[in-house]
Amino acid sequence: MRQIVMLKTPLTLAFAVILSGAVAGSAQTSGAMPPPQTPPAAPRPTPPARDPHTPGYVAATELPDGTLPPIDAEGNFIVGPTHNPAPETLVQDGVPQGTIFNLTMDSADSKIYPGIARDPGTFGTPDPNDPAKLIVTTSHPAPYTRKVAVYVPKQYVPGTAAPFIVGADGPDQLLFTTLDNLIAQKRVPVMIAISIGNGSGDAQGSQRGLEYDTMSGRYAEFVESEVLPLVEREYHVTLTKDPDGRATMGCSSGAAAALTMAWYHPELYHRVLSYSGTYVNQQWPPAPETPHGAWEFHERLIPNSPVKPIRIWMHVGDRDLFNPNVMRDGMHDWVVANEQMAKALAAKGYRYQFVFVRDAGHCDRNVKQQTLPQALEWVWHGYSPK
Repeated sequence: MRQIVMLKTPLTLAFAVILSGAVAGSAQTSGAMPPPQTPPAAPRPTPPARDPHTPGYVAATELPDGTLPPIDAEGNFIVGPTHNPAPETLVQDGVPQGTIFNLTMDSADSKIYPGIARDPGTFGTPDPNDPAKLIVTTSHPAPYTRKVAVYVPKQYVPGTAAPFIVGADGPDQLLFTTLDNLIAQKRVPVMIAISIGNGSGDAQGSQRGLEYDTMSGRYAEFVESEVLPLVEREYHVTLTKDPDGRATMGCSSGAAAALTMAWYHPELYHRVLSYSGTYVNQQWPPAPETPHGAWEFHERLIPNSPVKPIRIWMHVGDRDLFNPNVMRDGMHDWVVANEQMAKALAAKGYRYQFVFVRDAGHCDRNVKQQTLPQALEWVWHGYSPK
């Protein structure tokens, strides 16, 4: 039976149960009086199923239903429509189970993210002078707490520098179970997993949006200076400084954050796992250096920058998000965004694997259960500790 450890420290308060974090977060704007805020739209309609062979999409290899691309293959693949869970995502008898430590971090202790929130029931209004900008007036300073779960495998030898993976929107029990099985099968290195809850809310004006959708090294710096030292100190583990032994992962805006961590700090992270990546125009407040937010990755940053030492696995569902908010800027189609990411990565010669999944929605759990073991093994393929 897996051991779950409770701990209380001056900075953290431990929890005995793994939960998915969520509170609310936001920010402030200034300048002339904007149009009044509008409440969120009615429930989102189901996005249309996109055809992977649509003109303009990347050429991809269609695999037999139920199969996944090999862990040494690169490029573009089409899988589905059947999504059975991989056995490695299920608890297996006789497999050593790691220990999960649970803690809570408080915004009052953070120098980087003191906390914002957007008022409930509000969103924002497109700027009448620039449809690519959203005016948000209901975002303000606000405290938050975030949950963090730390997985330490049974095979970890205290005192050794361990490779690790940082995950967004944690805690992520599916990741921990999958690592138990993959580590036991020697398909990935003996690694620690640090699954970090967001600071709450979603999209523009929220703490989660500020953390995940901002195009800068700030979130990686938060993890490096405030999360990792805490993990090492409280749980007596040593985390490698080798960027080739450090991975990031996430879904939606969490996937954008995973790539942002490696993009702005390649000296810290080389490996990225992205589900339904929000490579769209969702940054707030706007930044003149990246006016289109994470859409800039495939629009300008990857094409116009020297190749970085990043290895990335990406996924998108055929029914992934399509214009989910009031903005109509042509930069809110998740399928197009990920297709263009694959095209940009291929043109620059990146090591990547892109999986277009039939019969799948945004951050589809069935797809994650089917693909996570293969994705992790692909991301860590070729790793050799230094």
